[in-house]
Amino acid sequence: MARIPAVTREDIPDSLKKVFDEVAAEPGGIGTGPMSILKNSPEMAKRARPLFNYVRNESTVPKKLRELGMLLTARAMNCPYIWHAHFEYGRAEGLSDMLLDAIRDKQTLPSVPSDEAIVIAYSNELLNYKSVTTETFNTLLNLLGRRGLVELTTLLGFYTMLAFNANALDLQLPEDIAELPLPT
Repeated sequence: MARIPAVTREDIPDSLKKVFDEVAAEPGGIGTGPMSILKNSPEMAKRARPLFNYVRNESTVPKKLRELGMLLTARAMNCPYIWHAHFEYGRAEGLSDMLLDAIRDKQTLPSVPSDEAIVIAYSNELLNYKSVTTETFNTLLNLLGRRGLVELTTLLGFYTMLAFNANALDLQLPEDIAELPLPT
């Protein structure tokens, strides 16, 4: 069980119930994942939701590379919940089992297409060292353009924030997961 119970309308002060109701009425509603944690602060959840929808579903970054960024963030943050939530999506978008297994187990990565390789390099540098080399930056810029580079960077930051919340609250995995859990 998570460290705090899922938020309900009754938990919210009267002054924020209208905002809570707006957030609850959106696609995904109250939910159970890291975004659901933000609903403990309805105004913050309301403001975060459009960015979440954009970076996850509408960004100009190709979906396969977005999923790769989410999984790399989950691994860097040791966040089992986000790993589990995106493992099958990554596979469905064409990320190889060899790559996913190597990321999960922190093993040497297999040879991958150049677009995946630069997203891995950029994400790992930023997530692990908090900066990126000029060479890595320029290679990603050439691949995604300015807009895509900024969108991928924001996705990594947003999913880091979600991982902080999932990890701090000890968000639990469903009991019936099929893939190997993320070792922490």
